[in-house]
Amino acid sequence: MAGMIDWTLDGPLAVLTLDRGGARNAVPVAGWQRIAAVLAEVAASDARVLILRSGVAGIFSAGADIAEFDRFRADRAAAGAFRVAMRDAIDALATLPIPTIAAVSGGCYGAAVALILACDCRIADRNARFAVTPARLGIAYPAEDVARLIAQVGRGQASRLLFAAEPIDAGEAARIGLVEIAAEDADGEARNLATTIAGHAPETIALLKRALADPSDPSHATAFDAAFAGAAFARAFAAFTSRKSR
Repeated sequence: MAGMIDWTLDGPLAVLTLDRGGARNAVPVAGWQRIAAVLAEVAASDARVLILRSGVAGIFSAGADIAEFDRFRADRAAAGAFRVAMRDAIDALATLPIPTIAAVSGGCYGAAVALILACDCRIADRNARFAVTPARLGIAYPAEDVARLIAQVGRGQASRLLFAAEPIDAGEAARIGLVEIAAEDADGEARNLATTIAGHAPETIALLKRALADPSDPSHATAFDAAFAGAAFARAFAAFTSRKSR
């Protein structure tokens, strides 16, 4: 799957690109495993922000590769391996210690919606379309991804998306909160946002991401107090006060 699912480091920005054009960026089991491996590489790098994007015009991703589904009917072990590989990839994205941004252009269907829900922020252009489609295939959607969908758009909208399995456009996705930003150029807007984030102290961004992931963690109070004695605060506060004095 290298070459079809790969990443580059552009200064502080990691860019993970789905580029399986002949299959509309559908992700097979090996593809989910490749995504998890790539994310491990990103986590070990100097990247400060990750952008998830498509390298194929007109499609973000068709989701999981349904060409593999027929064999799952007679092979429960294979179905389980698919579920685990998909879970490992999506959870690796959700727990990446740096901010993550999905730039969606074109169709984003099925498991691809679960993938972008694992990001911290989603940006869609006017060509984006979204559908959560397991009901059309007579299969379930992983409970972890249902939970993320409910957290993102609320139970009622999650029910509509799951039960009807009908596509919605970028404007509707923004209205219900499935995406945070509707833009003319999803890739460009994602890069602008990522560059802004990368300009802030990585120690501070890491603390904020931890708090967003679990606001109830009691260790946040200690981290909050300790931050005032840290080098990141000293640098940022000096720069801030210098600008104000001009």
